[in-house]
Amino acid sequence: MTDGTAGGTWSDLAARMGTGAVLVAVGAAAIWAGGAWFAALVVLAVAAIGWELSVMAQAARPLAVAGATALALGAVLALPAGWGLPLVIVPALVAQPGLRRAHLAHGVFLTLAILAGYGLVDLRGDASALWLVWLVAVVVMTDIAGYFAGRMIGGPKFWPRVSPKKTWSGTVAGWVCAGVLGVVFWARGLAGGEIVALSVAMSMASQMGDIAESALKRHVGVKDASRLLPGHGGVFDRFDGLLGASVFLLLVERVVDFPSVSA
Repeated sequence: MTDGTAGGTWSDLAARMGTGAVLVAVGAAAIWAGGAWFAALVVLAVAAIGWELSVMAQAARPLAVAGATALALGAVLALPAGWGLPLVIVPALVAQPGLRRAHLAHGVFLTLAILAGYGLVDLRGDASALWLVWLVAVVVMTDIAGYFAGRMIGGPKFWPRVSPKKTWSGTVAGWVCAGVLGVVFWARGLAGGEIVALSVAMSMASQMGDIAESALKRHVGVKDASRLLPGHGGVFDRFDGLLGASVFLLLVERVVDFPSVSA
């Protein structure tokens, strides 16, 4: 998601908040339930992203790509660790002959979306619901802080050629809010002091996911990935930050210990 600009209208706020409330309720229930319920929600979201990517790339059969994406991620989650790794890239390879544009971008984004989905389910299963809530909270707070700071403060643009609405004020506000969340976790004894830096890094990764999605939309000449989520420009637009943070987490969780917490 991109943050706003000073002087921008707030006409989309009601739709954003309404859709956001539904997403939060569904997501929270799935995180609490865990297991197959959470995995099913992640598979559904990633499949929707696969469909949106394929529509933007003018694929011959976008629904088929979405189905292949769901099957691949489902198989990766069901198979023993490592055995399903070759399946991660299969949907992108299958889709390539039917694409009319953005061949490389489609393959890269689709593969990363599947990896991110795996990372989210893996985090929920191996650590605890608390750490998944932390990750989602970092992304959500980064997005909210960017939206309101960008519209209320405005100022210089972060990367106008790629994401014309994103401002430095909104970007930095996201980092600050993520850092504050890390301080809360540290103060409550849920993690060491490094959680503050890790929270800021996750915020940055979330923003990079947002910018990458904005660059793709600008490349293919579309404003929204789809109209599946009113006020949010599509599933990909809503979850781009979470995907960026999840992929980054897949890398850092090999060196950062997430203690098991009953939650």
